[in-house]
Amino acid sequence: MHISSDGTAGSKAGEIQVDVAIIGAGPAGLTAGYLLTKQGKTVAIIEKDATYVGGISRTVEHEGYRFDIGGHRFFSKSQQVVDLWNEILPDDFIQRPRMSRIYYEGKFYSYPLRAFEALWNLGVWRSAMCMLSYAKAKVFPQREIRSFEDWTSNQFGKKLYSIFFKTYTEKVWGMPCNEMSADWAAQRIKGLSLWGAVIDGLKRSLGLNKLNDGSGTQAKTLLETFRYPRLGPGMMWEAARDKILATGKGRVLMGHSLKLLAPDTRGGWRMTAESEQGEVVIRAKDAISSAPMRQLAARMHPLPETTLNASNLKYRDFLTVALMIRSEDLFPDNWIYIHDSKVKVGRVQNFRSWSPEMVPDKDVACVGLEYFCFEGDGLWSMDDDDLVELAKKEMDILGLVSPDKVIGGAVVRQEKAYPVYDEDYAANVDAMRTELEAKYPSLHLVGRNGMHRYNNQDHAMMTAMLTVENILAGERLYDTWCVNEDAEYHEAGDEGAEKALPDSRKPVTEDQAAALASVRDVPGRVPSRDRKAA
Repeated sequence: MHISSDGTAGSKAGEIQVDVAIIGAGPAGLTAGYLLTKQGKTVAIIEKDATYVGGISRTVEHEGYRFDIGGHRFFSKSQQVVDLWNEILPDDFIQRPRMSRIYYEGKFYSYPLRAFEALWNLGVWRSAMCMLSYAKAKVFPQREIRSFEDWTSNQFGKKLYSIFFKTYTEKVWGMPCNEMSADWAAQRIKGLSLWGAVIDGLKRSLGLNKLNDGSGTQAKTLLETFRYPRLGPGMMWEAARDKILATGKGRVLMGHSLKLLAPDTRGGWRMTAESEQGEVVIRAKDAISSAPMRQLAARMHPLPETTLNASNLKYRDFLTVALMIRSEDLFPDNWIYIHDSKVKVGRVQNFRSWSPEMVPDKDVACVGLEYFCFEGDGLWSMDDDDLVELAKKEMDILGLVSPDKVIGGAVVRQEKAYPVYDEDYAANVDAMRTELEAKYPSLHLVGRNGMHRYNNQDHAMMTAMLTVENILAGERLYDTWCVNEDAEYHEAGDEGAEKALPDSRKPVTEDQAAALASVRDVPGRVPSRDRKAA
């Protein structure tokens, strides 16, 4: 079978022999492919999307407008990740101002909340009710804390909880706040209190608490700026793909999905990928998978004993409705959080604020309305035209733009955007991981969906970087499962604060790798028996 220089398979079935077969051309898969080909290894990467590389970090183009899928600030505490970004895309980063706010009933609120501003915007009567509710929670706190609702109401009072926490959280995760674990709330909002916000506001008004300028000499607070590829994050991964192909050691097969992965009778792995043009067989000593664990298990032969565990893993899906609007930019934020129950939209991005080059017409504003959903539900299944009409209607309801100013629209769907951490996910992931590691040491799981971990882009890259080290050494020098997430990772701290990879022949530990120390702040459910008792 002929494989063209751009990695596209021909029409006839054939076979490719490489050192490493890689499933998925997202940040993890392309990072692995890039580093392996640099070391002289041959790789074949299959990607089910026929057009775009980058996975959830891709940039979609429509009539010259570019859309980021979810927003990706390029900031990492890992110097290795920062250096790799600079190596792959040396001349195309721009520095952008960081700004995100909350939108509620026609007014903007700083994110994180500033107490005085919030109370002023809410008005005298509602502010008084919020303070009374807060005082009641302090004097008569709920003693039995089971849920996100219980914990947050105790911290801020029922009134502020209902305004600034309930609606948005339920939109994102698709379940009631009184069914979400209180443990998640304690992690997600750790260190935040109404009284602390008041003190912070006083300090700001007196000039005693300046924003972090990245110098490392000030108290850690939100980053004011971040780096970003001028044409969106997809630019990074398109460059990585091109560099892989330029080595002559790598192939990227677009529009190819995994059909079968099995141990090869010759040793190593036999991977079958299928496309509209037919099938291709890839033989390799090692295999790297960034495919969802549920999907991988179903396509392995023989089926893993833990296939049932993997089949119970769940995902939250996501879609963006981009609107082109004949208007000046509607707001300066990178995105705003919509805390309003009258609409289904959860967040609105302003693509020009990410990069002016993503919007080709200076007289047109381009925004992306983000909807959180489950694949197959009402939102996901709507026609694109109906979704555009819904987005126009909701922007009108919010008072942000009149529908008659909208001159175009496009829809981008992203399945399996968020691995769900339900009651059983950890046991299911651990069962499959344990079995695969014991049986198949040359099969490596990487990335967000490959490991069912709610990683950021740079953490997905780190799992791939350590996996490459393991493959080159011919043994597992690093425990890639220690790579995880700091809940405040993208919001605070110093870029490149962690300078080196861990020492060889030792597992990655909490104080060695770059911001790999804590469990990602995603919600688990209240155990069933507690929900019944509540």
